[in-house]
Amino acid sequence: MIRKNTIIMAVSLLLIVLILSGCNAVEPEQDLANVTEIDILILESFPVQVHVVAKGYLPNPCTQIDEIIQSREENDFTVTIKTQTSPGPCIQVIQPFEETISLDVYGLSAGTYNVNVNGIEDSFTLDVDNIPQMI
Repeated sequence: MIRKNTIIMAVSLLLIVLILSGCNAVEPEQDLANVTEIDILILESFPVQVHVVAKGYLPNPCTQIDEIIQSREENDFTVTIKTQTSPGPCIQVIQPFEETISLDVYGLSAGTYNVNVNGIEDSFTLDVDNIPQMI
């Protein structure tokens, strides 16, 4: 009877170790945030300020926003939201997030501009050149 209990205990511990070792990452994992929608806000000021509100979810509470990179090529803005996941076991519950990103629109000419945040796209229009006029 004691031997049977010892074997059951050893097998149970081995299963626990195998399950937990599959959840452990040696290094933090980096990925892109799952963005589900973006809203573009044009603030009533001059020069105009434009903010993009990105909403989405992270796969678990161990994943955090790590870096937000913004670039512009002609009339196309690209925003990349990167995440980093801490190593170790973590409960698998999605975490919603919302990030507000200020676009660098100072000095832009009037026109329509496209915004892409991790694959989600929208656009906005500047009705006038975004440069203060000196009198």
